[in-house]
Amino acid sequence: GVVLSGFEKVTHTVPMMSLSNVFNFDELNQFDERIKKVVLDYSFVTELKIDGLAVSLIYQKGLFVRAATRGNGVIGEDVTLNVQTIKSLPLKLNEEIDIEVRGEIYMPHKSFNKLNEQRLSNDEALFANPRNAAAGTIRQLDSKVVAQRSLDIFVYTIVDAEKYVSSQKEALDYLSKLGFKVNQNYKCVKDVKALENQINEYDILRKKLPYDTDGVVIKVNEFDLYGTIGYTSKFPKWATAYKFQAEQVETKLKDITFQIGRTGVITPVAELEPVFVSGSTVARATLHNEDYILAKDIRIGDTVLVHKAGEIIPEVIEVVLSKRTNEQVPFLMIDSCPVCGHEVMRKEGEADHYCMNPSCPGKNIYSLIH
Repeated sequence: GVVLSGFEKVTHTVPMMSLSNVFNFDELNQFDERIKKVVLDYSFVTELKIDGLAVSLIYQKGLFVRAATRGNGVIGEDVTLNVQTIKSLPLKLNEEIDIEVRGEIYMPHKSFNKLNEQRLSNDEALFANPRNAAAGTIRQLDSKVVAQRSLDIFVYTIVDAEKYVSSQKEALDYLSKLGFKVNQNYKCVKDVKALENQINEYDILRKKLPYDTDGVVIKVNEFDLYGTIGYTSKFPKWATAYKFQAEQVETKLKDITFQIGRTGVITPVAELEPVFVSGSTVARATLHNEDYILAKDIRIGDTVLVHKAGEIIPEVIEVVLSKRTNEQVPFLMIDSCPVCGHEVMRKEGEADHYCMNPSCPGKNIYSLIH
């Protein structure tokens, strides 16, 4: 993360460390084996990894006093005014205690879609995914803008938690009791086999959730074992994050059409055989620009792999070359606007093509052209 001008810099009382990642069950088993070498009796807590922005929150005598972004882990930025606009964040806890907690600020799908619709009608650049939208929102200098964008937060850990409780499960329960919004999908599991089963369950569940997740955080439950298990210079050895694979689906690219935006940008669009991807049916996907299509040699009639970028925007990732015959048609960029017929130009140093007609009706109606 970058510390921006406009926000005060803040040094975290305890650094906000990141977690190591594992990407498959083999790596998960290696993580478990390393723990087994140093401690005998332990269990795990699994929590959904929310795809958002980590923050640290300080309360004094039960009152919210400061929020800071993760920044580089040691120094973040003070975003107190923005964070206090989040409706689910308690400004006063149920106990008059001094405590520092950490949480993930995120933008629910509903808020994200609404924000991008507004930006579209105002001819502003769209956010690629809810995480970018949440991060961009928290860095707004005007907290009124933040309040309108309906951010949310899940709190997941207490700094120096062993002062208050003796395990991660107790910490999550205590956070709920204090009045924090805690993601209730956490589970206690006994061993690595149960861990694998739980991850498989989360992988099904996450497709139905109203917010983005990008993995599962796995922590040893018992705090008194943390010292023995230890830390590397970057990560705790008693925790890791299992990262989900983004779902990729094969389908047929039937045609490439062109969409014109208000600024005159002409975007190639893949017209697909409808296919179900990450929770909804997709029949069209962005192809970004001419360079993207040529670099990946995408042709009309190809079988292609589609995913949702940031789990939201349908995108063609690559061609399934093993299914290519000699019938596919190579892509040709249009040289005249599909709406007004005026010439299309690529601006110096840019990847996009533009309709150069200032009064092109396509710019005004933001239409999709077939």
